[in-house]
Amino acid sequence: MQLLLLALLVLPLLGSAAVLLPRSPAWLGLGITGAVLAAALLLAAGFDHDHPGTVQAESDVSWIPALGVRLHLGVDGISLPLLVLTALLTFLCALHTHLRPPGGPRPAAFTSLLLLLQAGTLATFAVLDLLLFFLAFEMVLIPMYFLIARWGGEGRGPAAWRFVLYTVLGSVVMLLGLLLIGVQGGTFDMVALAEAQGEGLGHTTQLLAVLAIGIGLAVKTPMWPLHSWLPDAHTAAPTAGSVLLAGVLLKMGTYGLVRIALPMAPEGMETFAPYLGAFAVTGIVYGSLACLALVRTGAGGDLKRLIAYSSVGHMGFVLLGIATLTHTGVNGALFANIAHGLITGLLFFLVGALKERTGSTDLDTLAGAGGAALYGRTPRFGGLFAFAAVASLGLPGLAGFWGELLAMLGAFHPADGLSRPAFLTYLAVAGFGTLLTAAYLLLVVRRVCMGDRPAAGWAPEGPEADVPAGAETDAAGAASGGGRLLPDLLPDLRPVEYAAFGPLVALTLLAGLWPAVLLDLTDPVVQSLLPGAVR
Repeated sequence: MQLLLLALLVLPLLGSAAVLLPRSPAWLGLGITGAVLAAALLLAAGFDHDHPGTVQAESDVSWIPALGVRLHLGVDGISLPLLVLTALLTFLCALHTHLRPPGGPRPAAFTSLLLLLQAGTLATFAVLDLLLFFLAFEMVLIPMYFLIARWGGEGRGPAAWRFVLYTVLGSVVMLLGLLLIGVQGGTFDMVALAEAQGEGLGHTTQLLAVLAIGIGLAVKTPMWPLHSWLPDAHTAAPTAGSVLLAGVLLKMGTYGLVRIALPMAPEGMETFAPYLGAFAVTGIVYGSLACLALVRTGAGGDLKRLIAYSSVGHMGFVLLGIATLTHTGVNGALFANIAHGLITGLLFFLVGALKERTGSTDLDTLAGAGGAALYGRTPRFGGLFAFAAVASLGLPGLAGFWGELLAMLGAFHPADGLSRPAFLTYLAVAGFGTLLTAAYLLLVVRRVCMGDRPAAGWAPEGPEADVPAGAETDAAGAASGGGRLLPDLLPDLRPVEYAAFGPLVALTLLAGLWPAVLLDLTDPVVQSLLPGAVR
């Protein structure tokens, strides 16, 4: 077990260098991510599911004795699902990259950065030392910056810089909070600090630590109003970058709140929990309203940008569950983390495939007369897109339902010491947010899968009037004298796309129909991290 966990961290690092060697085979990156995924699955198979609250596959050796920093690694019921999710999504991204090499410089460099990003993300979920956590947390910045800046789309330069500046500034503040806990607590060991439950840390120390750590983690989550880097980054990023950013990197922030802030500074979390809940539900409504604005006809909304704003709303439910300080709410937050990674990863893969077919992610282009109309032109692709959308809106029986439900149940009975009227208000706002979420996602399905009706009496003018019968144009663009031609034929799902998208569909169904597969893993750990909390 120890060797499997070490292999998870070492293989991507070695592979990141190996794929850059001269004459390295094109399939090497895919093979390495496949090996990492196999190691993660073997780790999950060998995991003692009867004792998920116990740290397993543990390694603990001294690294910097003068500072008390140790190479402490381990996995429990919280980190195991995130490790498997990271390995799966990175493998699927490598498969996508292998079959559809990105435009721009050196495809091998692209794969190398994917592997480096995977190593940093896996390390974040596996380390059990505060300073190692910070180093792993920062390790993902450089590869993600270059993935956006060199292989992204329009506006990639400013988007990449905004991503780095926001995250670096947040991380500097977070480091101060981590050092404060480690120095005042007498150790940087995350297991020991969690077991101490804030003992030895004064109330003021806990307040300052939670404020500093919370700001850094809130940027990565992202929490409203620290979210503004996310839509630009997603819109500009290549498909693989968007999948990993939404599916894995956003989870690092909420994971840190559960792993570090909740058990190590419980008094500080109790003080800030009402404010965290308020920011969370504001993000839920804000994200949904932004999506409704983007989906309007004639708004020129971008489908990738819309999904990015939807992530602000979905991660708001995760933050609301954490803010309740209850077992139910925190379990719901951890469940929603995994569900969002599966569903949003699938959505970004589908949007990437749609752009390959149509050359556009503009909603007016995709929905105009003769637009994508996926149900009629590519029924299997359209059905899968609709499946991902209804999973994202939280349809019962799919993964998106349980996390949001448990987060709201936690808000119905928050922890002792928290204002129940305030959290009942948050519950009502979050419930309204679910209606807004359903509204914009159903509108997206209608426009992309069915298309818009052309305006009464509309007829193409100018260059579009000479388009041969059977060619297709966007009504909104043609009405303004521009017009965007879409391909006559759009291929339906290919066999390789079934292989790439199938695991995400299957896991979305599995988690929705059998939620215990995740809750049985996380609940014992949550009980140990929050021993005095209510169910």
